[in-house]
Amino acid sequence: MARAIKNLWRLFIISRVLARHDALFLVEHLPVARAVLLLARLVAWKREAGRPGQRLARALSELGPTFIKVGQALSTRPDLLGEEVAADLSELQDRLSPFPSAQAKAIIEKELGAPLSELYADFHDEPVAAASIAQVHFATTLDGEEVAVKVLRPGVEKAFARDLDLLYWIAGLVEAAQPSLRRLKPVETVKTFEDSIEMEMDLRFEAAAGSELAENLLEDPGFHIPAIEWRLTSQRVLTLERIHGIPIDEREALIAAGHDPKVIITNAANAFFNMVFRDGFFHADMHPGNLFVDKNGRIVAVDFGIMGRVDRDTRRYLAEMLLGFLTGNYRRVAEVHFEAGYVPADKSIDAFTQASRSIGEPIMGRPLEEISVARLLGQLFQITEQFGMETQPQLLLLQKTMVLAEGLGRILQPDTNIWILAQPLVERWMRDNLGPQARVKRAVESVAMAAETLPRILQHAEHTAKMFGSASGASGGLKLHKETLDALTKKPQGARRPLITALPWVLVAMLLYALLVK
Repeated sequence: MARAIKNLWRLFIISRVLARHDALFLVEHLPVARAVLLLARLVAWKREAGRPGQRLARALSELGPTFIKVGQALSTRPDLLGEEVAADLSELQDRLSPFPSAQAKAIIEKELGAPLSELYADFHDEPVAAASIAQVHFATTLDGEEVAVKVLRPGVEKAFARDLDLLYWIAGLVEAAQPSLRRLKPVETVKTFEDSIEMEMDLRFEAAAGSELAENLLEDPGFHIPAIEWRLTSQRVLTLERIHGIPIDEREALIAAGHDPKVIITNAANAFFNMVFRDGFFHADMHPGNLFVDKNGRIVAVDFGIMGRVDRDTRRYLAEMLLGFLTGNYRRVAEVHFEAGYVPADKSIDAFTQASRSIGEPIMGRPLEEISVARLLGQLFQITEQFGMETQPQLLLLQKTMVLAEGLGRILQPDTNIWILAQPLVERWMRDNLGPQARVKRAVESVAMAAETLPRILQHAEHTAKMFGSASGASGGLKLHKETLDALTKKPQGARRPLITALPWVLVAMLLYALLVK
């Protein structure tokens, strides 16, 4: 009861802020606490200008760190809010007022176990960036290296825990009151959000993500990841190479500095494709505030708190879907959705083929630079309800990142489609992973895997044979009573062959069980 009262009051406070920005539509359709929402509208009604998504973004910014993150998460869900609102939320930036530098210094000294003067030769008091989770200060190491020091906000864990409890409470009520919405997995979505936040609030995880990304992109000359200073990094402090560059969305400044926007966007397209399809590990927060261009023309990425992973099967499904749309093979698009399990097996593949055609045909014949792959994915989400498709969390971050990357491309080079620039990589990847050679390679890998497993199978078979050895009078092994053997060898009434002929299949089942539990 106490939890419900606490969350109802918190919901009222939040609803009042949403009402002031005329953005109560975010929660007013939820089957929870309608009286609370009505009261919030009555006491805080205000008509505000702007599109719904813009008004919602302003309200979430006012509500603080958790809800800024919620807005960024919702920007990946056009199936819930519509494409326009999701697009407006994708521009939501978590720029907040900084906390005192004295607190930042105290956190650093406590975390790293030494006075600041023994850690850095110089530390700038004024932060250069302040976000919902942390803020950043420039510094110089004792070795003379210029670095950026990221420090978690004091009390940020407690603030997120309070708001996450509210989100879980609302999600649980939604699932209980609206069974039709369970396919959208509201509780699981909050859990995914919580996992993401927990990763962001341990800066060692962010450092590890940056390090892994740097290794993956070592051979990509147009993209750079700052080096991590591990000896000056802990749970609440991250120290990494300071970068000097121009924000990637400042097109005129880039041109004035001698950079070619088309080269930059080509590097971005190549790096994004390699991250997703080659490596299966990508930067999932590629908004302009996290991307810079250095003096050598390289794109430099920062902030590795939100990363995405795509397994090999999902990459193959995505590639086949994309190929199906581009070639007008809507039947194959539908088949891939069923093979991947994205559409329930009891739905009509013919009807889904028709729905896929309704999405693909309007873009067929249009100039390639006018085709938005991100919008294509968004339209696919629109048919999820009709076909009972469940939310695929691993695809939501990817879609959000594609929207950001595509928007970046239109800023830098409006007449160029970012995906066309990566077309040679797409074709090579599809040839290597979907063509005849790839199928032969997978078959060889399967044989090799079987060869590695065979010794264990034989070992378990030998062990099983010893267990049953005494059944034929051999010494040792499992003792089978004569009545048991009689039961196994007796021909049941109506049976065409003795049960003992099924014994090999019993042994196979036992072997599989042994392998699985080893």
